[in-house]
Amino acid sequence: MIILTQIIILGLAIHTVTKSPKLRRDIVFGELEGTGFEVLDSRFSNCLTGHGRVERLWTGARWTEGPVWFAAGRYLLVSDIPNNRLLRWDETDGSVSEFRSPSNCSNGNTLDLQGRLITCEHMSRCVTRTEHDGSITIIADEYLGRRLNSPNDVVVKSDGSIWFTDPTYGILSDYEGIRSESEQKGCYVYRVDPSLKEITAVATDFMKPNGLAFNCDETALFISDTGLSHQPNGPKHIRKITVGKDGKTLGKSSIFVDCNSGLFDGFRFDSEDRLWTSAGDGVHCFDPDGTLIGKIHIPEMVANVCFGGKRLNRLFIAGTTSLYSVYLAVNGQSLFKKTI
Repeated sequence: MIILTQIIILGLAIHTVTKSPKLRRDIVFGELEGTGFEVLDSRFSNCLTGHGRVERLWTGARWTEGPVWFAAGRYLLVSDIPNNRLLRWDETDGSVSEFRSPSNCSNGNTLDLQGRLITCEHMSRCVTRTEHDGSITIIADEYLGRRLNSPNDVVVKSDGSIWFTDPTYGILSDYEGIRSESEQKGCYVYRVDPSLKEITAVATDFMKPNGLAFNCDETALFISDTGLSHQPNGPKHIRKITVGKDGKTLGKSSIFVDCNSGLFDGFRFDSEDRLWTSAGDGVHCFDPDGTLIGKIHIPEMVANVCFGGKRLNRLFIAGTTSLYSVYLAVNGQSLFKKTI
């Protein structure tokens, strides 16, 4: 039985004015039209706080992507790809400012084991690392002597290696990058060893590899394929791929879940290996056995999510033009995992 839980109205909209160069936007509290929790399995009820609600933290983007939480600074970075900027939302006062503009049409972001920002850039067709002094290092920009397509999303494994997807979305038009011809034979998934500066193609059989994440024990890498976006009857699923014993290669692959609303883009795991993924109608939550146990409805198409907050129990949601969040009764998977 499907139970639709409405969000409780807690207040009225208030307006926050910030000083330049911070951006002025409305912060909306209370019930937001088009939001709610859909419980498809009783297991999802245990993930909810009971009186939690979806909050719109900021609006004014064209296509938000790649949220990443910086715990020490209590802020979140999120890409606004078409506007060629990386935004910074401050938890301490709710303000939003431009962290980097231009950003080379940045897309996915994550942190390495030293807490440095790792970013996929469409316009420069590379993966970069922002050092602690603010300088930028190119991690990967070519494979077999040819330029990458347009790196999309990225994760860092506990051994420090960087894994990223490389579809062609950033070179298909001038909206999210620069229209260009692909120099690669396909859209691959890569592994980079930053210490050796070696790049390896670990998966070459995807149509449009997109979001990716390791499960908690890193025995499997999950990758979404959004080939349906440009190919009729193309894939719209998340695949589960076994990680080899060497921790550097991939093995057996299977379809973990298929999308029933739009496409799966970016996603993250919580500490109990539930998968929280973007979709056309909001955020879908899957139990480790692959059961769709619930949805968080968002009034915009969602591109990506990440966990943040002091206890990683706040899910940040990049929803087309806006940044949303919701407190949950679960905790996100930590980015800083101990080496297995």
